[in-house]
Amino acid sequence: MSLNRYRLRHLASDGHHGARLAQALLKKTDHLLGAILLGNTFAAVAFATISDDLSIKLLGDSGATGLIIGTVIVTFVILIFGEITPKVIAAAHAEKLAFFYSYILYPLTKILYPAIWFTNLFVKGLLKIFCIKVNFADTSHAISTDELRSIVLEAGSYIPKKNRSILLNLFDLEKIIVDDVMTAHTHIESISIDQSLEEIIKQISSSHHTRLPVCKGQNEEIIGMIHIRKVINQLRNGELSIDGLQEIMTEPYFIPSGTPLFTQIQQFQEKQQRIALIVDEYGELKGLITLEDILEEIIGDFTTQSPMRANNFYQEEDGHWLVDGSISLRDLNKKIKIKLPLDGPRTLNGLILEHFEDIPEPGTSFKISNCAIEIVQTQDKIVKSVRILPLPDK
Repeated sequence: MSLNRYRLRHLASDGHHGARLAQALLKKTDHLLGAILLGNTFAAVAFATISDDLSIKLLGDSGATGLIIGTVIVTFVILIFGEITPKVIAAAHAEKLAFFYSYILYPLTKILYPAIWFTNLFVKGLLKIFCIKVNFADTSHAISTDELRSIVLEAGSYIPKKNRSILLNLFDLEKIIVDDVMTAHTHIESISIDQSLEEIIKQISSSHHTRLPVCKGQNEEIIGMIHIRKVINQLRNGELSIDGLQEIMTEPYFIPSGTPLFTQIQQFQEKQQRIALIVDEYGELKGLITLEDILEEIIGDFTTQSPMRANNFYQEEDGHWLVDGSISLRDLNKKIKIKLPLDGPRTLNGLILEHFEDIPEPGTSFKISNCAIEIVQTQDKIVKSVRILPLPDK
């Protein structure tokens, strides 16, 4: 019963005969327990009977005194040699002993089958009377995500630290939504089809992205996506024009706010897409997410990042962190090892505005969770930069 079911399944599939017998025994737990307990009970009763006869012969017919002495001795011997010691040894060497004794127990369950069937008949009858449902053949031992997470955490040297981190990040994909890792709409770099061709070329030449959204009109409605390589090909061939840009545009891919990352990475694969625009229930653009954003959540940050993302935070000599207000709280928590709450706003700016219910003045200081925070710069209706000092946990 102490065997690791997953290792047992692995050894059985590799042809280990003892593992196969043990697996067959565990598939019929009622028969296995019947054989073990039948033999165990028979041995205990036989020993008690023999010891009672011996105590009478050795102590004579001494009445209650002899009965008490015999009972104490029998209890002690059975407890030490028949229960505790064997079970401690078996628990410490479960696999080795289980495979060895399966060669004995497996044929024993066949030989004792009539007796086991007869006793189990009464057991099942009692269970039915008390309305207790038991599936003796159920050996699936399915584990939850949290249990699997604990297994990975406790794997130690069996799983390298980096691989362990990737596995743990995979477990979190269903809990994280696209809003947590998206680039906010105010920070999306896009091309306006209403600009002149020279301005578009200048913007493309300084862009750090391979694909850019194309917008139109005063409301900056996204009308398509454009691949920089195709623009360069047109420019090289002398065919670049506003009409040419519209011809090489692809349809924008919109997704609803709140989509789990695990679902979205599957959607990216099925639809052969790499970039998605996130919209809320009213169809308003909230942000943009890429396949790379999701991959970074799994394997960690890539070495190549746009300057906007790379300059979101900077550590000063005194240990303070100078942080951009637009940074996501999840990224901030991971980068500088703090514990800002994630059940509300997604960005540091949103957290500060929710805390004050107003735009705080520069120089304002306050404490949230395990951080001391100072407002460095505000602009219009947002907090531009913040100084953070992580505090030691109490």
